[in-house]
Amino acid sequence: MPEQRDQTRGQRDQTQLPDHRKLPRRRGAALNSAIFEAVRAEIAESGYAALTMDSVAERARASKASLYRRWPGRAALVLEAAYDAMPGPAFVPDTGSLREDALAILRLVAQQLEGAVGQAMRGLLGEALQNPAVAAEVQEYARGNVAKIMGAIIEQAASRGECDPSVATETRIEAGPALLRQRFIFSGLPIDDDFLVHVVDEVMLPLLVGRPN
Repeated sequence: MPEQRDQTRGQRDQTQLPDHRKLPRRRGAALNSAIFEAVRAEIAESGYAALTMDSVAERARASKASLYRRWPGRAALVLEAAYDAMPGPAFVPDTGSLREDALAILRLVAQQLEGAVGQAMRGLLGEALQNPAVAAEVQEYARGNVAKIMGAIIEQAASRGECDPSVATETRIEAGPALLRQRFIFSGLPIDDDFLVHVVDEVMLPLLVGRPN
């Protein structure tokens, strides 16, 4: 009967699934990388709302316990998977120009936000607004990498004599990245290159190359 054949096929498919317990053991960075890739692939395929720790574990060929040993829940895991794809503090462009360095980092962030990372961030932020526990996870695992990179870029520019480092207050450093986040979250408009150039030329450079009041 068709129903019996479907049942038999399902059982056969399950037996063909790889058993993560029989695969070579991965630890540390290798396991984390596989898990982060699985998170982004799941989101790209099915969206943030459908993501579960079970689906990530299955795609990464890891145990669910190994996920919970590292992250308390889905929000923390997704946030770290997003950070894994974004430029980290170790990535500091050095083009020889403050303007080009600032554009380089904003362009990289904008590029990532166009894909699964952007879907992840929108899903996280939407869930955090409705769930205080998720908001707490996001706050705990947030890193502020773009601001850290901008700080390093400004130090480079100061060493070249392009700006006075005393001008670079936390508020001024955050201005450019904050405009990018605002456009990404609230406007629904594309983060195209024209927008990034305007942010750098009309906001970031006037704030960072000026003199303290």
